[in-house]
Amino acid sequence: MNTTSLVSQISARLPDTDRDSLLRYSRQLLRGLGAPLLGLALFLLLWQFAAQKVDTSLGKFPGPLAVAEQAVNLYDEHAAEREKAAAFYQRQEDRIAERLAQQPEWQPTRRSYTGAPTFLDQIGTSLITVLAGFVLASLVAIPLGIVMGLSRFVSNAVNPLVQLFRPVSPLAWLPLVTLVVSAVYTSEDPMFARSFVVSMITVTLCCLWPTLINTAVGVTTVSQDLNNVSQVLRLGWFTHVRKIVLPSAIPMMFTGLRVSLGIAWMVLIAAEMLAQNPGLGKFVWDEFQNGSSQSLSRIMVAVLAIGLIGFALDRLMLMAQRRVDWQKGD
Repeated sequence: MNTTSLVSQISARLPDTDRDSLLRYSRQLLRGLGAPLLGLALFLLLWQFAAQKVDTSLGKFPGPLAVAEQAVNLYDEHAAEREKAAAFYQRQEDRIAERLAQQPEWQPTRRSYTGAPTFLDQIGTSLITVLAGFVLASLVAIPLGIVMGLSRFVSNAVNPLVQLFRPVSPLAWLPLVTLVVSAVYTSEDPMFARSFVVSMITVTLCCLWPTLINTAVGVTTVSQDLNNVSQVLRLGWFTHVRKIVLPSAIPMMFTGLRVSLGIAWMVLIAAEMLAQNPGLGKFVWDEFQNGSSQSLSRIMVAVLAIGLIGFALDRLMLMAQRRVDWQKGD
């Protein structure tokens, strides 16, 4: 029995109003899920067909089943590494307790587990890096964009610099950032690893421009009626920005933030590859250098993870916009 006949049998036993509602909901559900599932199925079939035709220096290009198998293996490796870490800390605590029983005045020193980061650990590192760079870029771009939108003089002064640096590739920024961080960030006990700082600053330099430009444009499009109301009420500059400018500019501002976050996520992978920050970019590079028969499948797992995480980050930004944008409501 197919879904359509099942729905028809159920709807025949319902009142007319409920029947129409059920049929309408069923059609919407089929339209909403049918097309994406069909597209996904066609993609998997084309992927499997094309993978059988491509031979590389590392063997055949992996199909969906091989990639799914490696995804499971990567998770199993993560679980095994966590068990090793738990056993390491347990042995350490047992030795400390044994020595304290003999020497109560002894001050123990606990060591951290130094195992290699797993695939899931590297995903966490990449997320922390990209969010740090994105937040830093937003803290610079939003205030500067507001000032540019309110002041034509500031806009004319800053706009040439924006147009000059906006097209610069992260691959061009990275050597400069690496040299500057190496010269300036010289603490013997740094709070953050140097590779993390290099990756974060590179992400910041590449992703702040869309937020800056969209914020400035959003501020300039504030209704003149609202500006007149602000002048009549004699609102101060900060009050005018908080009560008039920000609520009106939020749609454009969030458009820039969403674009910036997408760029930040793309830039991060290249930055981690070259800076050797232990994230997804380094994972892809290490697997490429490894050259084993499983490397291509593992790289494809990373590619799919990068895409899914990028999609999830964009959806989260859209949800945040709907929460704060008065024009969209709750």
